[in-house]
Amino acid sequence: MANDPINLYDYEARAKLALFHDAWDFIDAGAMDELTTKRNRKAFDQLTLRPRFMRSVEERKITARMLGQDISMPIFVCPAGSHGLAHPDGEVATAKAAGRSNTLMMLATGSTCSLEEVAEAATGPLWFQLYHRGKSLSEMLVRRAEDAGFKAIVLTVDTPVPSPKERDLRNKFERTLELGNFRGTNLPRSEISGTDETPGWDVSMADPVAWSDLEWLRGLSSLPLVLKGIRVAEDAKIAAASGIEGILVSTHGGRQLDQTMSSVEMVPEIIDAVNGSCEVYLDSGIRRGSDVVKALSLGVKAVGIGRPLYWGLATEGEEGVHKILELLREEIGRAMDFCGQSDVANLEPGLINIPNDWGPS
Repeated sequence: MANDPINLYDYEARAKLALFHDAWDFIDAGAMDELTTKRNRKAFDQLTLRPRFMRSVEERKITARMLGQDISMPIFVCPAGSHGLAHPDGEVATAKAAGRSNTLMMLATGSTCSLEEVAEAATGPLWFQLYHRGKSLSEMLVRRAEDAGFKAIVLTVDTPVPSPKERDLRNKFERTLELGNFRGTNLPRSEISGTDETPGWDVSMADPVAWSDLEWLRGLSSLPLVLKGIRVAEDAKIAAASGIEGILVSTHGGRQLDQTMSSVEMVPEIIDAVNGSCEVYLDSGIRRGSDVVKALSLGVKAVGIGRPLYWGLATEGEEGVHKILELLREEIGRAMDFCGQSDVANLEPGLINIPNDWGPS
């Protein structure tokens, strides 16, 4: 149809019209002044491509691999909670869409559907994102994830305290949807509050993760461990030395600490710090296939999308998420054609102009 969305921004505009104001603000808001949220996009705009021509790219390859798992493109579904705010099928719809696009989904601890429900619906690979809120809760979730067939644990490390969004405070917004992973556990609300960032929940039980927790956590399962939220070279070196398998460079879309560098600005120093000892991924700010090409040229293996998932869900449910993934796939191919590249595995820093002021001063 002539009026069908043709890019992710079209889906964003439609989702804003489809959702209640407070639900939209919950999804769209960043922390405090929302400068990091804006910077995540601005940084990608500052990275420019160096196109190469008169090359044969007839056999383009955009498949990727994350910890040995093959996916059809270097894009995965980020662990973002409460998909049920955007569509009643929630994360089940998202998992089905990811499977149709043959890519990986990271399921959030704070999902509205349980990890077992998502595993039953999924046809693509699944990783489980974990908020560490005490050993008993973490052990329960890790063991359930392994039993359900999830292939990795993604431990969020950069939320030592909750970060209420000022838009949510003004709206007096409370997330009333049940957290699927705690359905039927009879746990008091305060004990699971650390998995939720909504004002009004008792956050006194939050248990910040420490480096000393990693050995214990790894002992809970045979699953590889990815750390989400490593942002500087110093921490990346410690993480790599601990033997973890991956780092997801993330700012939570600017939803936690404001006034930081964007995710993509952090990538070069982290790639240098780990020196190939673990895989590196990125989220926050991806809106175009050209953004994916830029990120991969810096050295990451794959990138994740977060807010666009809600846009697709709010607009067309499972079909909307699938279409968003396929739009990005098409744009990746087009950008690679203009850059004279036939394989995403061969993208390198020479394909982009990196601003001189990036990185630590």
